[in-house]
Amino acid sequence: MIAQIADRYLGALDAKMREIVDSAPQAPQFNVMLRYPFGWVDEHDRSYNQPTGKRIRPTLLLLCAEAVGGDFQTALPAAAAVEILHNFSLVHDDIQDDSDTRHGRPTVWMLWNRANAINVGDALFSLAFTALATLQDSGVPPAVTLKCWTVFNWTCLELTRGQHLDMSFERQPLVSVDAYISMIRGKSAALIAACAQMGALIGAHDETTAEHFASFGLNLGIAFQIHDDILGIWGDEVLTGKSAATDIISRKKSLPVLYGLSQSEALTALYQREAFTDADVTEAVRLLDEAGAQTYARDIEVRYYEQAMADLRAANPQGAAAQGLLGLTEALFQRQH
Repeated sequence: MIAQIADRYLGALDAKMREIVDSAPQAPQFNVMLRYPFGWVDEHDRSYNQPTGKRIRPTLLLLCAEAVGGDFQTALPAAAAVEILHNFSLVHDDIQDDSDTRHGRPTVWMLWNRANAINVGDALFSLAFTALATLQDSGVPPAVTLKCWTVFNWTCLELTRGQHLDMSFERQPLVSVDAYISMIRGKSAALIAACAQMGALIGAHDETTAEHFASFGLNLGIAFQIHDDILGIWGDEVLTGKSAATDIISRKKSLPVLYGLSQSEALTALYQREAFTDADVTEAVRLLDEAGAQTYARDIEVRYYEQAMADLRAANPQGAAAQGLLGLTEALFQRQH
């Protein structure tokens, strides 16, 4: 379902993203590393053409632009910007989490070392702003372009705040659910909220309308991250492209883990060990199951999902894009990867 909804936009989006990424200064292997995270090439610069990820964020932005009466072509620079920014965050996230695979392939730092991966992430961050700057060439009014720039810049700060909290939680024995929600508001939900808000801004040139879409995106993003947390422990590694052990070994304080730690002394004791073996990971999952952590997390996920749906109704999207938004939202919470 997600692929079907996104398919209408992918050709134009991919072309815009390649245009931006290919505009980077040329240097041996540097440009290969820039293209690799998007699934365009393999590590030897051979054509790969299996896009990594589902392009959910730019698809959401383009749907919101159309749902308020705009032309999605006008919003392509912003859509390219959010997807490039998202990939910047993943490159750096993989370094910080010691993740060796992403989408079933070696991560950038595993192939080219940490220093090169940090540099590539920095370049992608710059290219995201390069993409956003081309809004002025798409006929977007200067005031709207400036507002999008403000939203985008603040979102970048929220991403880093959320990532800081996520890493700091790994060293804390106890983290409240409120603190967890604050973290994912920054790390995950802020960018999804920005997609909905910028799409509506570009499509309608109206800040009040855009705020309704921003609320929808924020609650959607929180529910989306909780769903990912569940898949990170109980998802099929073949489908997710990421080991379920990674989040447990790194002591990630995801919502299921927070609940499990509050309910199980055995799990708390296990999490105090300096290093996890494969057997420890298996035992941690068993204890989470015993505590009902998956059910608890799904109940919270549903709460935010239902609020997102209420926000979407308040935003009053129109036309075929409105149906696309409904379909995308529903599909995000039925996915297995």
